[in-house]
Amino acid sequence: MRKKEMSAYRLIRYYGFSSNTIYRLRHNQGISTTLLDRLCLLLNCNVEDIIEYIPSGQAEP
Repeated sequence: MRKKEMSAYRLIRYYGFSSNTIYRLRHNQGISTTLLDRLCLLLNCNVEDIIEYIPSGQAEP
């Protein structure tokens, strides 16, 4: 968001994001794929630019 000069205020005020959504983004909580789609469209980027998958543990063999 910094690279695109997009603030949380702008997301809420002009693009209709809720303050709860901003809270969830800032605290690494789950978000919907619809929200990811909206962010990618708005920021003109790919999903990989927004999220990173970090496994919580190793799978048992």
